Amino acid sequence: MRSHYCGDLRATHIDQEITLCGWVHRRRDHGGVIFLDLRDREGIAQVVFDPDRAESFARADSVRSEYVVKVTGRVRARPAGTENADMGTGQIEVLGYELEILNKADTPPFMLDDYQQIGEDIRLKHRYIDLRRPEMANKLRLRSRISHLIRNYLEEHGFLDIETPILTRATPEGARDYLVPSRTHEGNFFALPQSPQLFKQLLMVSGFDRYYQIARCFRDEDLRADRQPEFTQIDIETSFLSEEDIMAITEGMIRNLFKDLKGIEFGEFPRMPFSEAMSRFGSDKPDLRIPLELVDVADLVAGVEFKVFSGPANDPKGRVAALKVPNGNELSRKQIDDYTKFVGIYGAKGLAYIKVNDISNRETGLQSPIVKHLGEDNAFKIVERVGAQNGDLIFFGADKAKIVNEALGALRIKLGEDMNLYTAEWAPMWVVDFPMFEEEDDGSLHAVHHPFTSPSCSVEELRANPAQALSRAYDMVLNGVELGGGSIRIHRQDMQATIFDLLNISPEEQEEKFGFLLDALRYGAPPHGGLAFGLDRLVMLMTGAKSIREVIAFPKTQSAACLLTDAPGEVSAKQLRELNIRVRTKASEA
Repeated sequence: MRSHYCGDLRATHIDQEITLCGWVHRRRDHGGVIFLDLRDREGIAQVVFDPDRAESFARADSVRSEYVVKVTGRVRARPAGTENADMGTGQIEVLGYELEILNKADTPPFMLDDYQQIGEDIRLKHRYIDLRRPEMANKLRLRSRISHLIRNYLEEHGFLDIETPILTRATPEGARDYLVPSRTHEGNFFALPQSPQLFKQLLMVSGFDRYYQIARCFRDEDLRADRQPEFTQIDIETSFLSEEDIMAITEGMIRNLFKDLKGIEFGEFPRMPFSEAMSRFGSDKPDLRIPLELVDVADLVAGVEFKVFSGPANDPKGRVAALKVPNGNELSRKQIDDYTKFVGIYGAKGLAYIKVNDISNRETGLQSPIVKHLGEDNAFKIVERVGAQNGDLIFFGADKAKIVNEALGALRIKLGEDMNLYTAEWAPMWVVDFPMFEEEDDGSLHAVHHPFTSPSCSVEELRANPAQALSRAYDMVLNGVELGGGSIRIHRQDMQATIFDLLNISPEEQEEKFGFLLDALRYGAPPHGGLAFGLDRLVMLMTGAKSIREVIAFPKTQSAACLLTDAPGEVSAKQLRELNIRVRTKASEA
């Protein structure tokens, strides 16, 4: 029906007769001449109808926003002074000859103008209309382009696109599974995959030494701006490559994407051990654009009578850290109170601070209620250690190390945003040398990544000191967002069984859940490893969106519901009987 897309028209098409199909974005009547802004997925073209063609003019006069129309006309240059440099089609317009109304439209629940502020619940309820907005269409077009370039890059590097099952069994990936009842196996359940992890490892055992898949994954977990119950993963696995090789290939893929699509040449991807990232930034995905750093001061306060500081300073699991804020004295008392409430979200009991007014004045140069508790000498030693200058402010965190890291790490990001402290637009990096395990309060161990990650030590060394073992894992971070994470996997059965033992997974449970993997590792499994990127997060960063919901065609809400289809929903009693399921309802409250 069409000869061109609206957004593809340029000055090179002048004097050509063309046919466009799309939606009426806007209708304007200017002194007897009617202008229609016609929109399709590629953009907007201005169509002009004058009274000389009475029939098409009358029809143009009758159309309204979001009518679906077909237009035939001639491309011409816009009159001098009416060009629009902000539009790709801003140098031309179409003189309309014929207009056919393909379908009328009711008044939409919201206008599609870029300046309209629309509640997200309304947008998600009518997502098919929201996706017509040029802003949204551009994001999905870029997403498609990203997927295309990723496929090309990986296939040029010898990777094969292989699908793995969607119906599988539950595995310990760190989140709850979505379960699917089996009709043919009464009382048993499939699980939707949290990742293709085990199947891609089995592909390595099968000899497909370079695999990739743009895979749908599912996790039944609490949601945030960068989380969805179903998401898309760029899944990569290789054999006979070291972590250095895998990191180089995937880093090249990200470099190519940003160069091709945004014209951005990334510099060096610095590598930082996990321990350093936590010490300096309180996060395993630090945003290196923000120059603020955490500085340990426990040794300076361990002997003070101020228990708020000395307690954590003398606790092996505690931490006392300082965060210098350049020119932070400009912060008002209300702002400091707001930041105190903010760190409370992360379990911090308060937010002590010192204002540095005059370093040269030993008596009144520091302003804070805690100076008298720390002692003048200790306070100035802290000022010297963090490198504070007149006009700076120092925030403190004193608690369990986990709370201090999370609270001050988040505060660092918020201060960077609020005070616009960014030193660069993009800051990619690698975080490496993660610990194998985290120790729970009861002394049990929990895998930091997943139980198929290889440690960087022998079985004997791992058994002797598991809490100190490092893994061969690596995460790519961009602007404080984890783009992708991966590791060298375990390819020997004795090492995998040892990991399961240390995680208190009994031999019976090992056999029940992972017997197929342990069997496969006995039949010549090659050294292998991989990495998985979050496609949604990547597109979010590249488009400047604030949430991955903005770059997914039909996303769920933060309660994992679909407002468009009203899912999840109830099913019939007949379906439940076929699945041998009885729904237990909660007793009504008295």
